[in-house]
Amino acid sequence: MIRYKSETKTVEEITSLKCDKCGKEFDAKGFEVQEFHHIKFTGGYASVFGDGTEVDCDICQHCLHQMIADICRQKEPT
Repeated sequence: MIRYKSETKTVEEITSLKCDKCGKEFDAKGFEVQEFHHIKFTGGYASVFGDGTEVDCDICQHCLHQMIADICRQKEPT
């Protein structure tokens, strides 16, 4: 016999994403959020961000493109 335990859990659902650079908010059901970039890391020893500092930001594709377009390498799909 299999016995089950019943419990209620709260599930958080993303409704929108806001760009930390431009401040524009995008509906989570739109295609734009598929191109959002989430950056999260911890600063290492002697980091310019601070040793052990947690860094976290969400950037839309348009702001990221503005920031790195002239320095990134892009390769077309083959």
